[in-house]
Amino acid sequence: MSEVLLRIARPIMIRSRSFRVSLLPAVLLVCASSSALQGQQAPPSALQQIQGLMQGGDLARARVQLMEVLKAAPRNPLALNMLGVVNAQEGQFRAAESCYRKAIGAAPDFVEAYLNLARLYQENQHNDPDALKESLNAYESALKYDPSNVEANYQAAFVLWRRGSFRLSLDRLSRLIQTARERPQALALACADEAAMKDNGGAEEIAERLLRQPDLVEADVTTITPTLLAQGQSALALRLLEGVDQRGLASRATKRQLGLLYEQQGKLKRARATFEALAPKPEEATGPLLNDMARVAYKDKDLDGALVYLAYARKLEPENAATEFSFGVVCLEKNLVAEAYVALKKAAELEPDNPDYSFAAGVSMVGRRDVREAYAYLKKYCQLRPGDPRGRLALGAAFFYGNDPDLAREQFESVANSRETAADAHYFLGRLANQEGKYTEAAQFLREAIRTSPNYADAYAELGFSLVKIKEDAAAEQSLQKALELNPENYTANLSLMMVYERTKDPRAAEQAARFNQVREQREQRVKELMRTVEVRPY
Repeated sequence: MSEVLLRIARPIMIRSRSFRVSLLPAVLLVCASSSALQGQQAPPSALQQIQGLMQGGDLARARVQLMEVLKAAPRNPLALNMLGVVNAQEGQFRAAESCYRKAIGAAPDFVEAYLNLARLYQENQHNDPDALKESLNAYESALKYDPSNVEANYQAAFVLWRRGSFRLSLDRLSRLIQTARERPQALALACADEAAMKDNGGAEEIAERLLRQPDLVEADVTTITPTLLAQGQSALALRLLEGVDQRGLASRATKRQLGLLYEQQGKLKRARATFEALAPKPEEATGPLLNDMARVAYKDKDLDGALVYLAYARKLEPENAATEFSFGVVCLEKNLVAEAYVALKKAAELEPDNPDYSFAAGVSMVGRRDVREAYAYLKKYCQLRPGDPRGRLALGAAFFYGNDPDLAREQFESVANSRETAADAHYFLGRLANQEGKYTEAAQFLREAIRTSPNYADAYAELGFSLVKIKEDAAAEQSLQKALELNPENYTANLSLMMVYERTKDPRAAEQAARFNQVREQREQRVKELMRTVEVRPY
């Protein structure tokens, strides 16, 4: 593929966690401890039996028996609370909410009912925009009756953190007893709060304490990692994930996230080593992991390695458009035009409404014999992204190489004033003028291309050709020498300079003729190589 085509193509082509939120064991909070219940009789044996059914997972029988109890005592707060738990476990959000609120209405200081109601809202926060607010209200209500309640204080702090009230969250954590404040969950939350308030020193100190806790689990860190990353605290997130990994607590998902963070920070060797540790042999890796490996190898300029990973990924997921696209882009970088064409066309067929895939497929076709096949793909890109002038520039290039000069000129003129396409548009307008024998007009277009992009070797070469034709030999030589300074292998520049030397009887003519013949042979060899196929083998 020509440098001009790559110049056009490259800018476009290269471009739910669960929460551990409890400080206490996960149990059904159905026992009475609030003062409002002290005046009532102890829970009858029937309720104790029902609780056993619930803990054994027999929710259907528990429901039947609870309804019998509530027929006799409709405002029994213990039974209402237990029925709320049954409803919650069966996914009946509104029914559970109603039961908990009825239990609270019957016993306003029934702390366990407040806690169950608050948890219910937390678990349904993705379905209700007001859920976190209602959850916080329930925790705050519980704390009015039991200010030192560990669960309510911690969970209120957690909800405040989720809502972005970081200072209030820290205040709630400060009300925990000392032993609870040093639990990993509380330390993780305090670390996230400090980081959000840009107290990096405090956050780092807490992070080190957190990583030393003997009962640390992976979720203590992965719970806060997304927020740290969203707040730009990637260095702190990386330190925490490294600590979890060093403790041998990291799952495969966390190890992969660690690799992604290394990649994000430009630590490509460590990223690749982290990914490869998950699958020492490519055939052991999943499709997403192979794509991770390929992406990092590509960024690290190991194109051969990237192709190997992508070859395995293609075999594993033959209908994955993203993998086909990535494989095709790397093939273009290696001038494997035949492979690029097959892969990029398949990507565009798999996802016809993806503009990048249509663009890449079209560009890969511009370098083939049947250039006109590219028209439909590049027109599709222009339809999908009408505001991107680079699409019309690429379509113009396809028309140019497809020998449709009027269509090409229309596209180039439409983007000649756009900053990102001005140089290339004027370059092609200059080439069109040269083809029509309008050499003076061509020189004007090409000088504008150079003014916009001062190191544009092809534009200097084409300008030199124009000047040769109008017999401005001195200016032509100067332009051609500049082109060769930028790209010694430039075919047009070497040819035109040979013509200048031969016409002016320059003693360098023979040497330049030999040089041109060498460049021509190399070019012919490259054309043959462009159409070669390659079998990608594992290392």
